[in-house]
Amino acid sequence: MMAGFGHTTRKHPRSRSRMGSRSKLDSATLGIIGVICAVAGFFVLGIVLGPAAIICGWLAMGRRWSGTRNMPALIAVVLGAIDTLLAIVWMAGTTGNGGMMF
Repeated sequence: MMAGFGHTTRKHPRSRSRMGSRSKLDSATLGIIGVICAVAGFFVLGIVLGPAAIICGWLAMGRRWSGTRNMPALIAVVLGAIDTLLAIVWMAGTTGNGGMMF
């Protein structure tokens, strides 16, 4: 029997699921980006870069606390939390009543 047009024997000859997506960031890259954001946040824009580091670290850990952890991801979460906390304390300290006229 001869196969006609559009009637192949295999449904998906080149499945894209085996090739993987190139647009996704892997966990190691997200962990390193988180560490860079956390370290940079100690010097500039800590209130923005701290939470960004926490989010990147959290995504690099696979959005869970249990199981094996990627070390850069854990460092990003911890440093991002410290960075955010220090930025909040710094902002609360600068908004004291020392600069008000009344």
